Amino acid sequence: MLIIAPMIYYEPADLNNCTVMTRKQVRAFDQWAINELSIPGPVLMENAGRGCTEVILQHFSVKPAAKVSIFCGTGNNGGDGFVIARHLSNAGIKPHVIICGQKEKIAGDALINLKIIQNMPIPIDVIDMNEGRIAPRIDDVASKSDLVVDAIFGTGLNGSLRPPYIELIDTINAASPAILAVDIPSGLDCDLGTPLPTAIKASATVTFVAVKTGFTFPKAKEYTADIYVASIGIV
Repeated sequence: MLIIAPMIYYEPADLNNCTVMTRKQVRAFDQWAINELSIPGPVLMENAGRGCTEVILQHFSVKPAAKVSIFCGTGNNGGDGFVIARHLSNAGIKPHVIICGQKEKIAGDALINLKIIQNMPIPIDVIDMNEGRIAPRIDDVASKSDLVVDAIFGTGLNGSLRPPYIELIDTINAASPAILAVDIPSGLDCDLGTPLPTAIKASATVTFVAVKTGFTFPKAKEYTADIYVASIGIV
């Protein structure tokens, strides 16, 4: 019998049912999966994005014709967002991808998935983070969405956010009725569970492989809300 690793709902009172990893450990796990097990990066990204889509369709009960805005960074977290957009489109949902940053910086596995959705009927817009006040554009998109997906920054973020990204995150928080964070709410420190200095306040978070150390601190709950741990194809 084939057994597929299930989606795990993280219960803070019961750490025994989840693995907890630091930023360094989870990045090492990814490299082990790629280099030692020879699982291609795009396969890991595909599994991550598909896990998020499962939560979108079930936890948020998103129906066909719903409007889902996916804010994507230029790294692998954004690549997860591109995968989510494809699966939502295939399910009859109307995804709208907003790339936050220079599109030319997207490379590797994320670029592979961007090229795929560029060939699909999925609207893709780009926001120049250096163009001045971006709040009106963000608010116009987010406030008209049934759900916002935060795929801006992943676990690799450390140090303080630059002002344009503070404005981006604060505007999404103010405008969005429901937000799904991909792997970690953008702006939240992976190890400490504190904002840098602001972070997405998600309605639910789908994290990959393991609960992040920062999620175990009570103060992080304000940003993560419900946490689901999704497999990326290797336990």
